[in-house]
Amino acid sequence: MGLFDFFTSDIAIDLGTANTLIIHKDKVMVDEPSIIAIDKTSNRVLAIGREAMQMHEKTHDNIKTIRPLKEGVIADFHAAEMMIRGMIKMIDTGRKFFPPSLRMVICVPSAITEVEKRAVRDSAEHANAKEVYMIYEPIAAAIGTGIDIEQPVGNMVVDIGGGTTDIAVITLSGIVCDQSIRIAGDTFNRDILDYMRRQHNLLIGERSAERVKIEVGSAMTELDDGPEDYEIRGRDLMTGIPKTIKISYSEVAFALDKSVSKLEEAVLKALELSPPELSADIYERGIYLTGGGAMLRGLDKRLALKTKLPIHVAEDPLRAVVRGTGVALKNLNQYHKVLMT
Repeated sequence: MGLFDFFTSDIAIDLGTANTLIIHKDKVMVDEPSIIAIDKTSNRVLAIGREAMQMHEKTHDNIKTIRPLKEGVIADFHAAEMMIRGMIKMIDTGRKFFPPSLRMVICVPSAITEVEKRAVRDSAEHANAKEVYMIYEPIAAAIGTGIDIEQPVGNMVVDIGGGTTDIAVITLSGIVCDQSIRIAGDTFNRDILDYMRRQHNLLIGERSAERVKIEVGSAMTELDDGPEDYEIRGRDLMTGIPKTIKISYSEVAFALDKSVSKLEEAVLKALELSPPELSADIYERGIYLTGGGAMLRGLDKRLALKTKLPIHVAEDPLRAVVRGTGVALKNLNQYHKVLMT
């Protein structure tokens, strides 16, 4: 181990709209919501991640919670930088006096622009990164799922995150065709929120909508073993008084139907654009689902019915992207073709 190795720390970051995950020494050290709470008067950071999420939508005038990423890219530069810094501090590198200089691999959506890439790089450099590499999310997801991306074989990955869904056909360490749509976990939350307001005259917050999605979210109105109905509390729009109602997974499936249909269309579009030889590979190998959205009940079944192809949900889909980023970081030489500086 050289002197340089002692003073550098390698970290892989999945900087997501909803969650940020960091891998250090092959272990997921940080898995926190991508949110930060700031004191408005002093501009001081009050909380990051889970702690800030507990404050979200419950703050008074002096405190604001910010989600620095919108639709997969940095929307608030300053907040993003403070959030990355705070999350890196959560990793115990074992050295207090000389904070190590960092080598980072960060994953980004496949439809990212040069300006957006620059924002990611600058945020990382301000958070003490000496070397910054970027990798496209679908490629990281493919590596994390255990696909050998270097082979001349077509693989289709659908990565459903918080802000964007990235659909890509990957072969020979590159993306042949990709579709990036702004329909993902956050859209599902908004659909649930709107449905509750329209259908039940109940006003709920973002966090409650997310809970509904996790507890009884579904892409199909009929499931073999559907979850129990879920109790949701909010404010009655007619009386202004708090009330509770029960919601079933079939209702949630109905609320999400439009968004899931758009997702299906994007998958079909990507299949349409892929070259015939790669289509033959995809027919044989099926489609891989990763990201938090892959955990939506019945989504794999619904996509299988639509595409007539086998659908595989990655094991621990939430961490597939960060796992792949970690593998790329460990084998920089092997994966140099897919890393951008």
